[in-house]
Amino acid sequence: MNTSLGEWLRGVLAGHHLRRIIARHVGRLGALLVLAVALSACTAARLAYNQAPTLSYWWLDSHVDLDDLQATQAREALDRFFLWHRQNELPVYADVLRRWQVMASADITAGQACEQFDEVRRRLELAADQTVEPFARLALQLTPAQIEHLQRHLARGNEAFEKDFLRGSADQRIKKRLDDAVGRNERIYGTLSSAQRQRLRDLLQASPFDAQRTQTERLRRQADLLQTVRDAQASPDRAASLVRAYFARIGHSPTPGYDAYSRDLVRHGCTLFTTLHNSTSPEQRAHAARVLGSYEDDFRILSAQR
Repeated sequence: MNTSLGEWLRGVLAGHHLRRIIARHVGRLGALLVLAVALSACTAARLAYNQAPTLSYWWLDSHVDLDDLQATQAREALDRFFLWHRQNELPVYADVLRRWQVMASADITAGQACEQFDEVRRRLELAADQTVEPFARLALQLTPAQIEHLQRHLARGNEAFEKDFLRGSADQRIKKRLDDAVGRNERIYGTLSSAQRQRLRDLLQASPFDAQRTQTERLRRQADLLQTVRDAQASPDRAASLVRAYFARIGHSPTPGYDAYSRDLVRHGCTLFTTLHNSTSPEQRAHAARVLGSYEDDFRILSAQR
């Protein structure tokens, strides 16, 4: 929902960063698929999307240190994936963005925001399903040295999460979350007022987000990922089903109570987003419509390219 048309919406709705690591086979790839939405300039957005296969390859290589054969196969799989995405998903995203331009001109409810969040999440899950077979093939090819490389990379990600969300004073942690939230929203609405910034801060402080609980779930997912690789290598004929089951456990955690916690985060995020949106001026809403319109144009142009 690991975002973002994907990352921006997921960020403003959830009101926090979960920074999933390999879980971002759903989320990180989803973020790359819609990287254009995080950029302001139309030409930059198109360039970013056209570079998405290369950026995805670098991200994957940084995790497992691909050998030459794996690198060739990964590039081919990514090219196929992004061709599918360009042809099938970008037109859908463009239609969503057109609808959002209309919605931007009026007040919205938390229920409406959550409907949009759920729609984007479904699209990202559909995209993730396209990656099951390639990731299953890669899992079967990973050497012990590459698995150790992956573990080290995950450990660095854990250190970064702790630095951002578990260290420092409460004021320092909320300031970082506020800065992130302001940055995301100002890319859409333009400059926020002091009152809007304060409203965001108050809502973030009231969020049910629990960094330690989130980190514990991250660690569970990472252990789950490594075990999935081991299980796939022990039963190659079941590799794809094992990877698909791993993806399912990202969406629905086996940890007691975690899914309810996630739903609480989303509901609060929907309230946060609508509270801010409904406080915006006509000028800010017009700014949002223009930005969303430029994204729609980008996606339609990109979807027509082959």
